[in-house]
Amino acid sequence: MKGGPALSIAANNGAGARDSHLRVVSEAPAHTSGIRLSGVSKTYRSRDGDVPSLRPLDFQINDGEFFVVVGPSGCGKSTLLKMISGLLPPSTGEILVDGEKVTKPHGNAGIVFQNALLLPWRTVLSNVMLPIDMKRLPRAEYLPRAKKLLEMVGLAGFENKLPWQLSGGMQQRASICRALVHDPKIMMMDEPFGALDAMTRERMNYELRRIQRETGKTILLITHSIPEAVFLADRVLVMTERPGSIAAIYDVPLGHDRSLDVMTSPAFADLVQRIRKHFFTQGALD
Repeated sequence: MKGGPALSIAANNGAGARDSHLRVVSEAPAHTSGIRLSGVSKTYRSRDGDVPSLRPLDFQINDGEFFVVVGPSGCGKSTLLKMISGLLPPSTGEILVDGEKVTKPHGNAGIVFQNALLLPWRTVLSNVMLPIDMKRLPRAEYLPRAKKLLEMVGLAGFENKLPWQLSGGMQQRASICRALVHDPKIMMMDEPFGALDAMTRERMNYELRRIQRETGKTILLITHSIPEAVFLADRVLVMTERPGSIAAIYDVPLGHDRSLDVMTSPAFADLVQRIRKHFFTQGALD
């Protein structure tokens, strides 16, 4: 993993306090580059009173890292992603991207949602080029990049197809290309494969690992699938039930060139089980 974070031991607290075992936590060193959260929390205001969503969070995502956040539904995973992307302000604390405080949506990130959200009247290539059109960037400069991205994800020859002519997995690959076309440093993904069937989801996991390896992008991915988190990540942040806090951060010692066969390895099974124990302890499983 890039950055070589050290391992430390931290006691589990909060909702999982019934489990007295210590958790193995990976702490990344503080850097100016990358994404840094310090004391970041979120509380929603309502007429019935304050609704806490996230307790104060402190962690670092390093440049070029595949960082996955896993937790039960409603624990604040999507809220976390929206705050890092600048779409939502934190209630406390600060978020730094390459040393600059996030106060608004920043142009150095691409976002992929659970649904592909392709515009039905635009071709695949035209959908991929949408950020270029919206940002009014020179089309002639970015069109070759869009075509190269489509080739990289196996969609060469589908440039002029409409979204309804593609399978769900193909549509999501096109949405990944759209997130990458303006060459952002960071890609944020909110349950990007949740709507896909199990076999397509596994193939997309493999494709995403390959894309990250070839592009070197920093990826922040949100999921509630523990096996998906372990297969994809360099590190996995495990969240507690709402209001979400950090239960642990685990290194994933599975190497960079992973095939789906790694899911049958003892190391994979052991880490999945260790993460799953957090949710059995809390009494919450999706």
